[in-house]
Amino acid sequence: MKAILAIVYISILLLLIVAHIFPSVHAQANQDKPVIPVFGDPKGIQDRPESFPEKIQFLATDAYPPFVFRDATGRLTGFNVDLSRAICLELGSSCSLRIKEFDALVPALEEGEGDAIISGLGPSTALSDTVQFSPDYLKLPARFIVRRDGASTFDENALAGVRISVAAGSRHEAFALKFFPSALLQSYQTATEARKAVKDGTADAHFGDGLSLAFWLNSETSQDCCSFSGGPWLEPGYFDTGLSIAVRKQDIERAEAIEYALRLLVQKGTFRELYLRYFPLSFY
Repeated sequence: MKAILAIVYISILLLLIVAHIFPSVHAQANQDKPVIPVFGDPKGIQDRPESFPEKIQFLATDAYPPFVFRDATGRLTGFNVDLSRAICLELGSSCSLRIKEFDALVPALEEGEGDAIISGLGPSTALSDTVQFSPDYLKLPARFIVRRDGASTFDENALAGVRISVAAGSRHEAFALKFFPSALLQSYQTATEARKAVKDGTADAHFGDGLSLAFWLNSETSQDCCSFSGGPWLEPGYFDTGLSIAVRKQDIERAEAIEYALRLLVQKGTFRELYLRYFPLSFY
């Protein structure tokens, strides 16, 4: 769980269907519009639950923009904050958000201090006896970035001799070692160093976390040097674990209601609106 939160910190219809994207990801075929990630079948039928909870008290950790953070006035804001409100609005449930340290979130849920965790968690077998997870509401794909002057010639299917920078010890390094054997892999101690290698021309491309890269590309640090190319990559076992909402194992009512609300938010376009609000440069 900490690994997933760290990825979040360092920084549903897809527009493009590419060979390495799997059937669980669907796409809209209009490349002139922003890419909005939706997982599962947005048109799938799900029965309306027999009852909705009167309240949902969400648990989260702040200081993790753009998901949960405090603005200049100290007010809680962020993608997860607005998503939780939208869920409650769909269900007609009263809604609140309690802030906890990350390590205290699961104990607080188990002890009844809150009803649902919305704070960068992904499904965990270690918690399967006490916690159940909603379907992912956001996945974290891997992406390539290249210098803008080389974007037109970069081909992710022809990597022989291509210098690819990765963060040492990362899932991206492990994946590249296995699936890009003909590339010239360059491992750096941090993702920051690996990105800088592309900016400086020491590497031809960087393979890393799409979310973090989207914010870097939009920052002054990148100096508009680079752009996404190829992808996104969502291979099972590497990049298929995303962000979901956790509730107590026995809390069937809230689990069903939250899943139902998430589906409605996609179908009504609310999820799209929230995604574009907080991720103006799509990482898909």
